[in-house]
Amino acid sequence: MAIIRSYRGITPKIHPDAFVAENAVIIGDVEIGAGSSIWYGCVLRGDSNRIRIGRNTNIQDGTVVHSNHDPEGDYRETGGGMPCLIGDNITVGHLALLHACTVEDGAFIGMRSVVMDLAVVESGAMVAAGALVTPRKRVPKGELWGGNPASHLRDLRPQDLEGFAHSVQNYVDLAASYRAEKA
Repeated sequence: MAIIRSYRGITPKIHPDAFVAENAVIIGDVEIGAGSSIWYGCVLRGDSNRIRIGRNTNIQDGTVVHSNHDPEGDYRETGGGMPCLIGDNITVGHLALLHACTVEDGAFIGMRSVVMDLAVVESGAMVAAGALVTPRKRVPKGELWGGNPASHLRDLRPQDLEGFAHSVQNYVDLAASYRAEKA
């Protein structure tokens, strides 16, 4: 059974149509939308600020998602700090680290990549496997960024974007089959 733990009076909210693997850890101020999947060994720790994951987004095995505190006090009172906001229809590859960043709808985050505080990956953008997106960087729509630190490698092609949609649908279907086996 997954570890789903309240913290400071906030219990994670997981849509009934989401899949959470048995050894995932989800703590505190976390919301997960319909059709999304949190795979084996993932840690989503909403203990210092909120984490939001939209619809049909897959967070693959071993990924860590965290937010950042507000040095002025409790973010619930101040409205400050840095949440981690992950939109709809996103693939987050195995062993990624998303820390207090924003990933917009339809983006793609490659395996073992890192997206740091206040960075934004725009809709229809891609972070390559192993890339390090440093704090406050913006990965523009239609671009592939990679390297350490990450920079523009090339513009995305139509087949890249088709691959994003295929990956999302594959994981929606896979999660549904896992949920059906539990029933």
